[in-house]
Order: sequence, then C-alpha cells, then structure tokens
Amino acid sequence: MKRFLCGILCLCLLCGGMAFAAAEEEEEDPGLIDELIDEELEEIEETPVNPELQTGEVYPTPTAEDFDLNSPALYTCKIAPNRSVFKVMDRTYANKNVLIRGRSSSMEAEILYVGLRWFIVRVDNQIGYVVREWVEFGSIKAVDPAGTAPFNVQKHSYTAVAAKACHVRKNMTYNMGAEDDGNNYVILNPGTKLTVWKFYKGWAVVNYMREYGYIDPNELADLQPVSPTDEEMYEGCPIAAYTSYYKMVQTKNNISRIKNIGIGCGLISMILEPGQTFNGNDVMGPYGPKRGYEPAIVMKDGKDVLGYGGGTCQVSSTLYNCVRQLPGLRVDHRRAHGLSGATYLPIHCDAAVGTDTQNFIFTNMYDYPIRIDATSSGDGALSIRIYKVHN
Repeated sequence: MKRFLCGILCLCLLCGGMAFAAAEEEEEDPGLIDELIDEELEEIEETPVNPELQTGEVYPTPTAEDFDLNSPALYTCKIAPNRSVFKVMDRTYANKNVLIRGRSSSMEAEILYVGLRWFIVRVDNQIGYVVREWVEFGSIKAVDPAGTAPFNVQKHSYTAVAAKACHVRKNMTYNMGAEDDGNNYVILNPGTKLTVWKFYKGWAVVNYMREYGYIDPNELADLQPVSPTDEEMYEGCPIAAYTSYYKMVQTKNNISRIKNIGIGCGLISMILEPGQTFNGNDVMGPYGPKRGYEPAIVMKDGKDVLGYGGGTCQVSSTLYNCVRQLPGLRVDHRRAHGLSGATYLPIHCDAAVGTDTQNFIFTNMYDYPIRIDATSSGDGALSIRIYKVHN
C-alpha cells in the first residue's frame, strides 16, 4: 500500500494541485431570492467550532504574509461597495481588523490566492483578506488568460471507493481505537464512491462543505487518477470528477432531502451526445411525487417552506463543478443561490434548479459523447464523474 501511495503522490505532483474550469457562463443575479437550499445547511456557517477538534494538523493554506507587492496576481476583480478588506480572516468584521475600509463604489483589487471562504487580495499596494461573497463574481478576470486557468472549480485528482467505514476527518489526527472519536465530519459506508483533491502528508484531502476533510488512504480502495486535462490518460479514465457532502442529521425533512438527492443522481446519470444540451429542470423535473420526490425544506421567496425535490440543487451544483473542469462543455445558463451561495460548496460554485430562472443548462461541444455517472449512497457523499464515450 505504501509503495502504491508513493506512486500516487508522484503522479499528484505531476498533475498539479488545483485547476479551474474553462467555460463561459452568465453572471449570477445578486437579487435572486428563489432559493432551493435546505434550511439545515444554512446552520453550517453559524455552527461554533470546538477548539479541541482544531488542535490537529490541517492542510496549510497560504496567508497574506506569503505574498508581497511583487507577487503575481491570478485575477483582477471588483470588491462590492461598502465591503472592507481585513488584516486577518475575521468573520466578526471588527473595525480593529479592517485594513482598507469599503467605499461607496466598487473597489478594484487583484486576487493573489483563492481560498474556500476568503480571497487574499492586493489593493492600493496593501495585501489583506476579503470574504468571497463580497467580490463581484462577474468582475473576476484572469490576468494571463493563456497561462492562468479560468476562475472557479478545483480539479479533483483521484476517484476512490470506501474500502470500509471511511472517516472524513476534521484534521490529520487519528484515534486508532475509536469508531467515532468526535473528529469526523462524516463516516461513509463501505462501497461509497468519492473523489480526492490531492494527497498531503499521507492523507487524502477532500472538500467538505467549505473546509478541507482528511481521509486515511487505508480506508480507500480502487484509487484511480482523474485526467488533469480533457484528454484521457488511458481508456476509461474519468476526465472530470467532484464530490460534495451533505449533512446526515436524522430529521424527517433531511431524510427526505437525502432521498431526493439519490433520485436526482439517477436521473442525471446519462450519455450526452455531441451537440446535445443538458437542461437540469427537464432532466430532473418535474419536482413532484410522481417522480418519487418527497417534501423537504426549501427556501422560496425568502421563506422556509416545504417543497418537493429539495436537495436536487446539490445534484446540479455538484455536476456544475465537474462541467466547469472541461472546456468543451459550454455553460449556457446558471444561477447561484444568491451572493453567499449554497453552503455545501465554496462561494461562486453552486448552480440552482427548480424555477424558470433557476436552471443549469450546458451543451456538449466535444465531437464525442460524454457519460455522466452520479452516485449517492445516502451516507453523506454525492460523487459525480464524467467519462469520454468511445464509439
């Protein structure tokens, strides 16, 4: 196993850590309020972190101190009016931590690093942090389009299957004798499909909501590389893959939501021919009991209500994160869940469905068919892989 992992780590270095997608899309509508988000997912942002679970080592993301005035920028952007840049990553927005106070009009900035919740930016020859939702999405442009991947999605590097009970941990600590030692985001069942962003210090790093999660590779099987481009590394190699996670609270509404996610995965698992367009509402809808959907809490017109099909937005959003990895898949229509997006994904990375204005539509511009394989085992992971189809 160790020898195999060494080979995997070498391949990871060759493939690179993070890649972003290459399709053009519509700008999200900041005023959109017809949101289909499970209300329980909204609680994630407000959930206090137990300090005892933050003592273990985590993946070291860059800080503002890692950059200077000569550091090359990845993107340019505009920070929304009256939104400040901070000295530290501070969700209390305390005045003492403000580096550059927000202005009455948009503020020009350079993005030096893309984090899951924050950007590191350079403004007026100063370097600080800005919350992701405060950056106007349509303003984000690559400084060097030829040499910089377009903004948005992480390219996951491997697919895998849970070989046994698979612990998605909050940090790189492991209590060998504990089934659930309190350091788990979720425990996946044997046979569950998932994807891995990269390997770090012998751990498989995954995206969990808006954090990183960590998996012991000994709990994984069938580890396969994802092609770093849209060209197969070998026949049958996935050319894009992504996994999002959902909460496993055992309320009636959330149980229904989990069931709806499984139905949506089955409906979008399909072959898309060259020139064929995928329409999320047409494929997964109508969102009613005749298709097996159950009522779950959704957000509509600013209110929490019961609605059939709650959870299908996570299916379309996870698919969106795969589609954005492939330049030959043209995004024709996409709307986010407002400025903050759906909390099960980083901001700017979701795609809502369910209404005339909320839909995810893309077209296969490749000269070959693609196959979408979407799975959810009902235990916390929604995994999607895209393959090239050989005639």
